[in-house]
Amino acid sequence: MNKKIVQSTAIRLSIDRDAQEVAHAYVFLITNDLHKEPYGLLEDVFVDEAYRGQGIGTELVTEIIATAKQHGCYKLIATSRHARPEVHAWYEKIGFEAYGVAFRMDLPV
Repeated sequence: MNKKIVQSTAIRLSIDRDAQEVAHAYVFLITNDLHKEPYGLLEDVFVDEAYRGQGIGTELVTEIIATAKQHGCYKLIATSRHARPEVHAWYEKIGFEAYGVAFRMDLPV
């Protein structure tokens, strides 16, 4: 078994309102041997409950999309739990499409 460490980059974006952070998200820029361009993984999208429904999440993800494009990503992946159909509809409204299935394994720390 050969192992090679390949560095990826994470960019954290956040939005402040009323002198406090009310939203944040990460985009991970990941490279592999299948493509010369990286792909983006959108992760940990959060908007404080008191600020939801005001377009802040859309503003944040729109900037994530722009950031992924600026870094030459050929695709951007977002995941969501099955139990969140309202989030799925929101992603689709922004321009994402349901594609494939995600699998998860929790590892002991």
